[in-house]
Amino acid sequence: MFTQINYKGSIAEQYLTLSKQLDALLAGETDQIANLGNAAALLNQFLTDINWVGFYLLQQDELVLGPFQGLPACVRIPVGRGVCGTAVAAQETIIVKDVHDFPGHIACDAASQSEIVIPLIKHGEVIGVLDIDSPLVNRFSLQDREGLEQFVKTLLTHI
Repeated sequence: MFTQINYKGSIAEQYLTLSKQLDALLAGETDQIANLGNAAALLNQFLTDINWVGFYLLQQDELVLGPFQGLPACVRIPVGRGVCGTAVAAQETIIVKDVHDFPGHIACDAASQSEIVIPLIKHGEVIGVLDIDSPLVNRFSLQDREGLEQFVKTLLTHI
């Protein structure tokens, strides 16, 4: 499931190592865009079987495209629409095993088959989402959810 870039152990241990690497990478940097860009690049390097990883940032009642790795993407997503907008409205992580079964899915890349979206919640307010797409159906597991939620917690200490 993961590329071989010196991560060893269980999936949970690999995600813990990834979060520690993110913390070290972002240490001392305060620019939000730079930190989100490096976080997206780190995930793109670490995860296999993905075709898009990045962030959308909340501005009023819509998500606006932020730093990402992958093909060009939808620029604006209203809160409550698609997987990203639904995750903001619910303020919880959403795993979609097959995007074709998700009512109102917004297809930015026709190759995407599954998706995970983790809201970025700082001081009780949603400020954006981490969005990851895969060309495989059912790519994301509960272990991915737990690991990525920890990754986001680490990231939030730097933005």
